[in-house]
Amino acid sequence: MAKDYSRAQRIGDQIQRELAQLIRTEVKDPRLGGLVTVTAVDVSRDASHAKVFVTVMGAEPQEGSDPIAQSLKVLNDASGFLRMQLGKAMKLRSVPHLRFHYDESIVRGAQLSALIERAVTEDSKHVDSDTEAKE
Repeated sequence: MAKDYSRAQRIGDQIQRELAQLIRTEVKDPRLGGLVTVTAVDVSRDASHAKVFVTVMGAEPQEGSDPIAQSLKVLNDASGFLRMQLGKAMKLRSVPHLRFHYDESIVRGAQLSALIERAVTEDSKHVDSDTEAKE
């Protein structure tokens, strides 16, 4: 029977928990605006690299720059520091190199929900107008 929960997934889950705590408490860069949430961590099979997916909420645009891109730059610049802190917190022989990526699933989910709501509203208006026409 194959393992349902691989070592890479266990490492990714632990990295996700530790990074969420570290970003909140240790990263003091003022350019990191809003609430940064670590949504997922995808660790390579050999545990040498990890893609960290984050969302940024409540960030204010500063000086004409995109707050999401700015937050990703800050996190990618701090990846060495975060990797060192992960090494202290986790019992791993080698800590994966971290690359931060924006997770668009939250925004996309909200857009799809809005489209579904609009379609349901238009459909109910359509049904109401058809019943009035028959009467």
